[in-house]
Amino acid sequence: MLPFLLTLRQIARGVWRGLRDPEFQVLFSLAFLTVLSCTLFYTRFEAMRWSGTLYFSVINLTTIGHGDFAPQTDIGKIFTIGYVLTRGGIMVGFIVKVFDHLQKARLDALEAKQKTPPSDS
Repeated sequence: MLPFLLTLRQIARGVWRGLRDPEFQVLFSLAFLTVLSCTLFYTRFEAMRWSGTLYFSVINLTTIGHGDFAPQTDIGKIFTIGYVLTRGGIMVGFIVKVFDHLQKARLDALEAKQKTPPSDS
């Protein structure tokens, strides 16, 4: 459990650092709006509870897709086609930016460590 929490902490740091980057802000906003619009759409047209549609939206946005839900209406199926075709680029761009900021944070920490003179104890 500890490795998971440490990894989650690192990812949160990357996201927090990325929020200062305009390109990251756009990708973060796109990912958020995609999940929100998908959740609202499926809640309205597929007659599901919001928790189930939020789950479905996130699972599909991250391309995991457990297959435990499939749209039942024609409009839901058409919407899902568009959602599936656009989600990949959004998530790839978002994940690349998060890891880019994680790497920059590591490099900054390494540089700071190298600049600090050793103490004579």
